[in-house]
Amino acid sequence: MGALDYLSNFCTVTSTRRRKRKPLQTVEIKVKMDCDGCERRVKNAVKNMKGVTNVEVRRKQHRVTVSGYVDPNKVLKRVKSTGKRAEFWPYIPYNLVQYPYVSQAYDKRAPSGFVRNVAQAVPVPNASDETITYLFSDDNPNACHVM
Repeated sequence: MGALDYLSNFCTVTSTRRRKRKPLQTVEIKVKMDCDGCERRVKNAVKNMKGVTNVEVRRKQHRVTVSGYVDPNKVLKRVKSTGKRAEFWPYIPYNLVQYPYVSQAYDKRAPSGFVRNVAQAVPVPNASDETITYLFSDDNPNACHVM
């Protein structure tokens, strides 16, 4: 069997040109749009990209959402090629942040219900452990009276 395996390696056809398919992802971009023409120009530029499945433009929020098998940096570059100022969506929903009024998190230019995504606004992962241990602490006046 060793000789057959050796000879079969010469007979197999291998393709050296394999491309890995990009994963399905959603890219959100902040774009300054003032009129219907701006909106149409940005939407058409992104819609014609290879791998794009859905484009949603919200002019009031200055937000473009692109879904598909695309590279986020290429989408941003394509939007910037229209002449508009663009950046990745820097905001997260207000209800996901524990400290929304931390400096640098609150932005008056943000759409309603959103704050900037900064590290100081997101709580430390171990913070919930402290609250659980505080429930049964002697320092807590509202602790469990059963003990």
